[in-house]
Amino acid sequence: MRRRRERLQGRRWTRALTAAALAATGALLLPGTAMSAAQDGSGPSAAGETGAPPAGEHGGLSGAAPCTAVAGFTCATLTVPLDHSGATPGTLGLKVAMAGNASAPKGVLLFLTGGPGQPGVPYVERLSRLMAPVLDDYRLVMIDQRGTGGNALQCPQLQEQMGSSDLTPPTEAAVRDCGAALGPDRRFYGTNDTVADLEALREALGVRRMTLDGVSYGTYTATRYALAHPERVARLVLDSVVPQTGYDPMDLAAMRAAPRVLDAACAAIGCTTDPAADLATVVRRYGNGVDVLDTLTTWGFVDADYAAMITALDRAANGDPAMLQALTAGVRQGSAATAEELSQGLHAATLCLDGRYPWGRSDAPEEDRAAALDKAAAGLTPADYGPFDAATAKGLGSMLSCLHWPATPAPALPAEARRLPGVPVLLLAGDRDLSTPVEWLYDQQKLTPHAQVAIIPGAAHSVQSRATTDAGREAVFAFLRDS
Repeated sequence: MRRRRERLQGRRWTRALTAAALAATGALLLPGTAMSAAQDGSGPSAAGETGAPPAGEHGGLSGAAPCTAVAGFTCATLTVPLDHSGATPGTLGLKVAMAGNASAPKGVLLFLTGGPGQPGVPYVERLSRLMAPVLDDYRLVMIDQRGTGGNALQCPQLQEQMGSSDLTPPTEAAVRDCGAALGPDRRFYGTNDTVADLEALREALGVRRMTLDGVSYGTYTATRYALAHPERVARLVLDSVVPQTGYDPMDLAAMRAAPRVLDAACAAIGCTTDPAADLATVVRRYGNGVDVLDTLTTWGFVDADYAAMITALDRAANGDPAMLQALTAGVRQGSAATAEELSQGLHAATLCLDGRYPWGRSDAPEEDRAAALDKAAAGLTPADYGPFDAATAKGLGSMLSCLHWPATPAPALPAEARRLPGVPVLLLAGDRDLSTPVEWLYDQQKLTPHAQVAIIPGAAHSVQSRATTDAGREAVFAFLRDS
């Protein structure tokens, strides 16, 4: 009878996750509701709606018209080169949404969503509500970064397998098929290319400097823009920080942080189990570290108290894994996403171009990569991965996607020790975030000369968007008003 109750509970969680269209942890998302093409300004305007004055046909922006879903915003298309070096012909049209207050006293506030692979324009209505207290001073602008939204890179098999996660392991065939489908142009979808697009956007907007507010992967894009164009940045808000040195494809910081996060959650809900010890027991007994880390990290989007996960880990540690298996299945189902919502093709292309892996960069010979990964995993100790194991570190989707990605010319990256320019910076994190653990914020702080830090107790990923208290949002508002 108990097993039947747990199966039913698992199905309830599956339905809840699916209905919520959850963004899985590795995707580093700002959750929200996607718009159709007709809503994002690419279709006819709704009668009677007002928007900002048309941006005109100059400066790379064209087709300006009132955004049909959000009054007071103009939607337009930014035309950028496929290859900013000019060596390969072609252009891309990137959707942009701009608030009407072009003369806002503090200038442009460019909000960068996450992924990589998530569009920006579909979230402008939600962000305009969240950021309302400062939008008399700032002109909110959002953009669909290259390879996202209406121009999403399409890799159907990889999309189906990974949804909105970058921890769920894909098959080798899905990765190779994606790389082959994108072809040589996949080399034009790294963060360097997006940074160049953002500079083109700044020029098209006709402003000298911008304030950038990024969430998750958006923080990495923002810092990379600041490193490339320091004189063009007024201030930075970095929410759920991916450090400028890049993410760790083994996700070791999150593995080590899991006991801390679970113990804090347990204390908050008054649980009577030992979730950190249960986690270690489960991984050791079942060898399911990848599934557990994927599910745990995603659960921060559902419940920053991790209550169901704490119960499931306790039961699994005591020999009954049914509830944990149901939650994992529910997470996988609930993390489904279309390429227009989060493009896994763009996700893989960007991570593989930007990343540093045990085998090196994206141009490393494919035949040498597996041996290099095995060697790196063999050198790990429990001090590196905490309650997990080396098999987890080498088996995550973020690693496997690039292990099998076709060799591609590697773009230049900034020096790892290079510091951000001396502009005001707010580093924001939830102390229960396993997607971008607070340890990553501390890594970025070392390279940030004028950092203010706000760590929000009880919050998980994407503090501005998802935290249940206003402390993080108020910290952002105060920073934007006063800096």
